[in-house]
Amino acid sequence: MSLYELVLLAPVDTVETLSEALDALSALSVSVEDADAQTPAEQALFGEPGMPAPKAGWERSRVAALFADETAAREAAALLQAQDFFEGCHLVAISTVAEQDWVRLTQSQFAPVEITPPFWIVPTWHEPPAQARQLIRLDPGLAFGTGTHPTTRMCLRWIAGGLALGRVLDYGCGSGILAIGAAKFGALDIDAVDIDEAAVQSTIANAEANHVQLKAGLPDRAHGQYQSVLANILATPLKVLAPLLCAHVAPGGYLVLAGILERQAGELQAAYAPYADLRVADSQEGWILMTARL
Repeated sequence: MSLYELVLLAPVDTVETLSEALDALSALSVSVEDADAQTPAEQALFGEPGMPAPKAGWERSRVAALFADETAAREAAALLQAQDFFEGCHLVAISTVAEQDWVRLTQSQFAPVEITPPFWIVPTWHEPPAQARQLIRLDPGLAFGTGTHPTTRMCLRWIAGGLALGRVLDYGCGSGILAIGAAKFGALDIDAVDIDEAAVQSTIANAEANHVQLKAGLPDRAHGQYQSVLANILATPLKVLAPLLCAHVAPGGYLVLAGILERQAGELQAAYAPYADLRVADSQEGWILMTARL
């Protein structure tokens, strides 16, 4: 069955109202893009992680809505053009969307990820690369951590670095990828914790799929001290968690922190100074990995 796409141009102060109206008119989906993308007028809206975007939206947005049939798309266009809030907006097109295998299209966007030459993250629909000697099978899901983000890759590189991991705590486990990586590299007693119950369930499922043993639960599952404590979150919660995380590190153990921008290194060192001497151990694409031995 073919779908029909209604495309509109809208100024920044109309986008939200227009999107809500399209949703009320039974659009199957609504997407918003910079209408000036790939031109000299293109505007970046990305703020720092955990911070609001510097602008509410683009000066001109391309608003695209999918409808189940052409009649619904044309009726929606006619109704919108009759509204007062449509002033400044323009109808660009109503067109048929070519049928595609959406599952295959989505899967094609997630290729195997190299952590080190012999260590890879591989979605279940891909064959492992020939050079892979160790791998984690992981598909995109609701929980953070597919191996594509620099912070995750740096943590996994540290895990694969040959240190004796001992008892491991993955604090803020998301998909469980770091805990699973630790299990793949010899850790035998692993606790993975997260405040999000969906992340806990994702970790359990991913551990089973990778045939590794770990214990997953809410943060109160973390108890005692660990040889390796890993937390890939963001700088602000990491600063708040400083006393808690350091208390979980056994004497001579390792603290591994990620989710930190290069410019935030000093903030983290100051927050952890009463407990640990944090140093930058790795960097990639503006992100850093910070570690300490207690």
